[in-house]
Amino acid sequence: MAKTEALATLTVPVVCWSEGGVEHSARWRSERGVPPPRRVVIADDSLKADAAYRLACEGSALLWRGDYQNARQLLQALARRLEQKGHRRKSAASKASQADAGTAFHRHRQAQAQRAQVLGMLLLPLDADYRIPLRRAPDVRQACLEAYGSPDGPALVSLREILGLIGAHEWRRKGVAIPALGAAIHPHYGVFSPLRGEYLDLVAQAPLPTTSLAFDIGTGTGVLAALLARRGVARIVATDLDPRALACARENIVRLNLEQQVEVLETDLFPPGRAPLVVCNPPWLPARPSSSVESAIYDPDSRMLLGFLKGLPDHLTADGEGWLILSDLAEHLGLRTREDLLAAFAAAGLTVLGRSDVRPRHPKAGDREDPLYAARSAEVTSLWRLGVRAAP
Repeated sequence: MAKTEALATLTVPVVCWSEGGVEHSARWRSERGVPPPRRVVIADDSLKADAAYRLACEGSALLWRGDYQNARQLLQALARRLEQKGHRRKSAASKASQADAGTAFHRHRQAQAQRAQVLGMLLLPLDADYRIPLRRAPDVRQACLEAYGSPDGPALVSLREILGLIGAHEWRRKGVAIPALGAAIHPHYGVFSPLRGEYLDLVAQAPLPTTSLAFDIGTGTGVLAALLARRGVARIVATDLDPRALACARENIVRLNLEQQVEVLETDLFPPGRAPLVVCNPPWLPARPSSSVESAIYDPDSRMLLGFLKGLPDHLTADGEGWLILSDLAEHLGLRTREDLLAAFAAAGLTVLGRSDVRPRHPKAGDREDPLYAARSAEVTSLWRLGVRAAP
């Protein structure tokens, strides 16, 4: 067992540990921004699941030196023990009434964080070229390059994160079929994947106020910009600030041969000028994200939503439309009221021209065991058509 620390003189966190009487160090990688573990235990195939679970719960990281596939089995065993421990809490939360849906949400996020903390204690080594030096380990070099960029020395990373890298690489390689687009979108690691298609159907079906110019604010994978281009909009300016999203959107636009119609621009919310159609699908829940990919779900203090609404009148033509794609899940969770949303429209000088609604189709909407079932089963996603309110 050894203590670890982030070396203050370096710009990256470093894990230090003792193994076989020799001191070692390696870069610590965590996309969730988790600090380096304070204690490290060398572990291999002889470690029993109960002992591993106890050590992980106590805050000891397990640096794996055994078979890779056995490490995966151990991670599954840890997950089962967490599920058994939280079964009664989950059952109680699933019975929460509408009045305490907000409490259920915060308990759910707390349980998710605790689960991530324990499961994140099983660590794998990465060599300087992103190889995993373990028996039966897969080749994760390309997945690591896509997520981390060029290698800069040996590292330690949680097995859970490695599995996330592998999954993201497969999504990027295979793509996500988008029926409304008639093609696939290839999400990059850390960029939210458009798996929920109902909001895309809203954009595909809403009457276009123009086919000349549109802005796509916070483009992410570029899926909405591509959809507008396929619907015949001659020019779309798609914006984002996240480097991964910008690279992802540009790659998808080129892959779909839409680069003559779509320009991807790095900027905060709006590009210069005005457009007769401005589209935005901001994060739906006003809460703090715990990782980069969650930034597409959680919007602290509704910053992006309110920024879009406040800036829309200055970037929308007088007779144009702003399309806001937003779920009302936050309302059912007690995080925002419909009155709050309508008041934000009014404060920005906007008026509602119309609204299209759709029910979610994802499995959790019908899962009565889900702790947020009451809210998810009532959720509606809307495309709000907004215009600039005429001066009195």
